[in-house]
Amino acid sequence: MKTILPGGTIGILGGGQLGRMMVLSARTLGFQVQALDPDPACPARWVVDQCYTADFSDARAAAQMARACDVVTLEIEKIPLASLNAAAEHAPLRPSAAVLEMVQHRGRQKAWLAKNGFPMGPWQEVNDAEALRTTVVALGGRCFVKSCEGGYDGRGQVPVKSATEAPQAWRELGERAVVAEQALELQAELSVLVARSPRGETAVYPPAFNHHEERILAWSLLPGPLPPEVTKKATEIARDMANALQVEGLLVVEMFLLKDGRLLVNELAPRPHNSFHATEVACLTSQFEQAVRAVCNLPLGSVEVVRPAAIVNLLGDLWLSEGGPRFEQVLSMPGVRLHLYGKRDARKGRKMGHLSAVGATSEEALARVQAAAQALGV
Repeated sequence: MKTILPGGTIGILGGGQLGRMMVLSARTLGFQVQALDPDPACPARWVVDQCYTADFSDARAAAQMARACDVVTLEIEKIPLASLNAAAEHAPLRPSAAVLEMVQHRGRQKAWLAKNGFPMGPWQEVNDAEALRTTVVALGGRCFVKSCEGGYDGRGQVPVKSATEAPQAWRELGERAVVAEQALELQAELSVLVARSPRGETAVYPPAFNHHEERILAWSLLPGPLPPEVTKKATEIARDMANALQVEGLLVVEMFLLKDGRLLVNELAPRPHNSFHATEVACLTSQFEQAVRAVCNLPLGSVEVVRPAAIVNLLGDLWLSEGGPRFEQVLSMPGVRLHLYGKRDARKGRKMGHLSAVGATSEEALARVQAAAQALGV
């Protein structure tokens, strides 16, 4: 399996903040980078060698970028298969189109997880309104109904409290295939990041402990304050999953720790992930550098946590408030860093950046970053 050395060219499908941060790490390692994104002002545009402005469904543009690259990867999984396959004709695509085809459809994803014996909560894929109503009844009434395709940062899913709310959920989600998941009694939400190279080398980061508000990640801790047996089990599940999928690149496994102690898989993301932004300040190797190493078949970096860290997301709501964010208030705080994504258009709920903080413990890091967020008006 060919190794792509510094000086080579990496192509990224997607130019959002994850792509931008991957580009900056690739630059540090001496790579050239190209990107493709439908937004002419995408965050990665300002840091790449070339940016192709094209819809993700434009297979010709994907192929054009791939011709100029030694490897192609992605920062968002919602790339049509035709574009993925077009790129793969001209350069290695990591992760593969087969991985993306499974992950892109919640029904297929859950069916794969079930077939391979990974633990999940009760669920059912349904294709019409009446089937959804009866499924909600069978699952106990309280469910999360999620579109099989699409959806991001809490979009594409509707909580229902009883079968009477099922018809509205069906209409709200576009009257197309959905997955109904039984609502569970959660003790914690966590995620595990696995890096896997084409040569089969793996590296697993400690689980992150995550807190969501309105189904968008609000803050995250690394390493998560979890019992050792939970950390061990979560790590084993994620590593086994990456190997079963033969992932080349990154795989993040979102999990639920239930109040009864069970650990269940929620969803998969074969790309850098919001819950591991803290690796930039906590670990010897950030998730973004690790992504570059993995897709280039280079030796993977150490995942050692040298100091606990926490992040808080900064949403567009903050920019829409009177006077906007006062960044000077947080830049003077010890142990706190500001990370902005270069987005020009602030909208409610849109991720514009994040704050990170380090501490002697995860709890101290969280207290610092939350104090900084409060100073900004979060």
